[in-house]
Amino acid sequence: MNWAVLLQNVLVTVHLRQILCYGSVRLSVLEEQEAGVRVGSIGSTFPPLYQLLTQFYLRVDQGTGDVYTTDNRMDREALCPDQLQADECIIPHDAIVGPEAELVKFMVVVEDINDHAPHFDNTEIHLSVSEDVAVGTSFLLDDQAEDRDMGRNGQLQYHLGGSGGFFSVTVEEEDEVAIFFLVVRQGLDREKQDLHEMTLVATDCGFTPLSATATLFIKVTDVNDNCPEFTLGSTQKVVITEDTPRDTVVARVRATDLDLGPNAAITYSLSPKVSERARELFSLDSHTGLIRLRGDLRDRHSDSVSDRGEEVVLKVLASGPHCPPADTQVTVSLLPAPYQENGIKIRFIAEHQNQTIVLQENQPPTVLALLELPGDTSSVRGSSYLSIEGEVPFSLSRQNGKYLLSTSKPLDYEVKSEYHVSVVMRGDVEEPAAQGFPRREIQVRVVDVNDNAPQFLQSHYLIDIEENNPPGASLLKVRAQDADSGQNGQVTYKLDRPSHTAAAIALYRIDQNTGQLTVSVPLDREQQDVHRLTIVARDNGFPPLESSVMVTITVLDQNDNAPVFITPHFIFFIPENIPPLAQVGKVGVSDIDTGLNGEVEVRVVNSSVGPFVIDNAQGTLRCMADVDREKQDRYELDLLATDNGRPSPLTSVARVTVFIEDVNDNQPQVILPSSNLSCLTISTGTTTGTMVTKIYAIDKDSGLNSEITYTIAAREPPGTSPSSHHHGDSSSSPFQLDARSGNVTLAQRLMGKDLGMHHLFIVVTDGGKPAPLHTTVWVNLLVNDTLEPCHLDTMPRSLPYRLAQTPSETPSEMPVCDRHAQLILLLGLGMMVASLCLFLATVVLYMKQRKRSRGEQQQRRGINEENQIPLRIPERYFLGEEL
Repeated sequence: MNWAVLLQNVLVTVHLRQILCYGSVRLSVLEEQEAGVRVGSIGSTFPPLYQLLTQFYLRVDQGTGDVYTTDNRMDREALCPDQLQADECIIPHDAIVGPEAELVKFMVVVEDINDHAPHFDNTEIHLSVSEDVAVGTSFLLDDQAEDRDMGRNGQLQYHLGGSGGFFSVTVEEEDEVAIFFLVVRQGLDREKQDLHEMTLVATDCGFTPLSATATLFIKVTDVNDNCPEFTLGSTQKVVITEDTPRDTVVARVRATDLDLGPNAAITYSLSPKVSERARELFSLDSHTGLIRLRGDLRDRHSDSVSDRGEEVVLKVLASGPHCPPADTQVTVSLLPAPYQENGIKIRFIAEHQNQTIVLQENQPPTVLALLELPGDTSSVRGSSYLSIEGEVPFSLSRQNGKYLLSTSKPLDYEVKSEYHVSVVMRGDVEEPAAQGFPRREIQVRVVDVNDNAPQFLQSHYLIDIEENNPPGASLLKVRAQDADSGQNGQVTYKLDRPSHTAAAIALYRIDQNTGQLTVSVPLDREQQDVHRLTIVARDNGFPPLESSVMVTITVLDQNDNAPVFITPHFIFFIPENIPPLAQVGKVGVSDIDTGLNGEVEVRVVNSSVGPFVIDNAQGTLRCMADVDREKQDRYELDLLATDNGRPSPLTSVARVTVFIEDVNDNQPQVILPSSNLSCLTISTGTTTGTMVTKIYAIDKDSGLNSEITYTIAAREPPGTSPSSHHHGDSSSSPFQLDARSGNVTLAQRLMGKDLGMHHLFIVVTDGGKPAPLHTTVWVNLLVNDTLEPCHLDTMPRSLPYRLAQTPSETPSEMPVCDRHAQLILLLGLGMMVASLCLFLATVVLYMKQRKRSRGEQQQRRGINEENQIPLRIPERYFLGEEL
């Protein structure tokens, strides 16, 4: 025979069997399960016993082959980190099974649960879009969310919150890869809104969906879609006199272009229709729009300014790139110099327009103008001087016969924006001012600067809102006031976004003009119950000033979460002798709502199946009455958890399996022999090793408590007196007993001395801990040359003293056994008397037949209680003497 070929065939057969076993046994378990959850069983495929080589995640019941989870939870994402969405997470396990300890393999598929929320790598996504983009244009978004779960739990859906209808997101499949795009749904206008702030929400498709958010910022870039414009009423009329100094700013034109940067560049020019006379008198700065006087008008008085004055019209154009020019008109009235022989002359030092001094607020004391007395003061007696009438923040200081007009303190636009300073010439200090003395009124206009920050009407805003609010719900309207004017007093609002509150701010929007605060998406109190925002109010001054206020938003609870058990299936093990009201196990349940919505009560729905109730105060399952494993070894309970939410409570269910563990509370019961009076005839020709009879007993307990052993406690060979019992001595009897099987076999050849009745006292013991339980039975064997039926009228009533100390025989049991023996003895004596009477009246043959019938009747009347043989024996049998 070719042994190499045979070995190869054997190895191939073993390998094929392992492959078949690997493919045929396939167990599935949800990840993150608690310890003790039944996964499945390998008992239907492989014979017992069972043992896993590694029991880190799973353990196996050695007897049944049921596979359970351990304390080490199985995380699919950790066990199969590189698993594709479409693949299964399979963990092979090795087990030793069967009486021959065969190594087999089986598969465990770890199924996914939705235990991971989507995640954005960046919480802020920035994108630039031109304002002239066509509606329907889509842009690829690279910042996609990721979800470590698989299947539906890992499939993501996207939607935008707070887009105002301008944008949406769509998802497309390319080569089984999801790619999502931002789609423009409405026309954009940077001049109306240059920044769109939205919340991008990624939600998985799990049974209980989880989501993540990121803030999407769309910056609208500028295109040259606006041209320069002059405001309505921009036409100006200016009056100057011929003594106006050269290079004086007569007027300034200003156009606006809503675009940015180069697109907003404006160039000013005089219209070609402007007269040469106007071009000679005035110049226009092409960048600033300032119109200045070119020269001294008095040099041309004889031919340029009539006594009635003159008007010069300037038409100014404002041009931008690729735009038609806008125009406005400035009319300058030229008047002859006033007659100032007796008047006060003034020369402006500070900036002025149309004989009005222009001064920014908050300037330190500043020289404004130089004043001179009239040339002829002969009409005034004594010395003359200039003074200011009234209480105004201005002063005059005399220097070399002239006076300097100055501010005496910084001017505040918010206190007063325009002053009329009256300067009058007075006579001698001792004389009152004469009527008709020259006077001059000087107008000073205070220009506002941005020196006041906006101020909120409240120092802190507190808001309450219920969760699950509709998107776009209004919260409050804030208001800040700015004491400045014009652009300096115009206030806009925004949400400050420090790094630790960026995620919360993505949920809210504020109207930059009105201060209306709204929430973009439904809030979830269980994710965050308090939101703190900082609202910033900024004016439009240069540089801008701002202030901030804190807004605290408290999210109120709704009953939107049902109670959740820590596991859908609880498994407990209790002993059958558990006392009433004892704790079976903890029943963990929670509700993430608050208040009454989070108060949970648990009850057993099918309480009729077993004596179990829920102790809600302790959160435990309790056993209310005795249980008996021999009657029922397990209980299946249904739990119902109900919260106290209003208007309608929410519920959830769980399953409880209570296994009753055995305790040693049942003595072995002898089935064979059926009676202590049973007797069996053994032929002297029986060969050595033959099984002559069998002792069979059962124990209603399980495990070690039901493992039975058989022991010959005493032997009584034929012809021995009651005082000569042999305690366990096999040399006095040709029979031996197998302790495990209960088989009684012939240990040695039967001799003449062995003829007669052999009584074997058998003790049947279980394997219970800490103290085993016992029962006893007599085995009566008649060794005879013929197989004539054996009859036994009485059984041995004496046993060695030492057997009386058997732990299993309690004192309370002994009197019962003694009474049974006495009843049997009396019954036997009565039947013997009846037999003698019948013997006198019948023939010998009939007497034999009657005797045989009486023996069978005695055997039928044997009861199971006779198994309990009294073990209390007088000490004389051990001492070898009779009383």
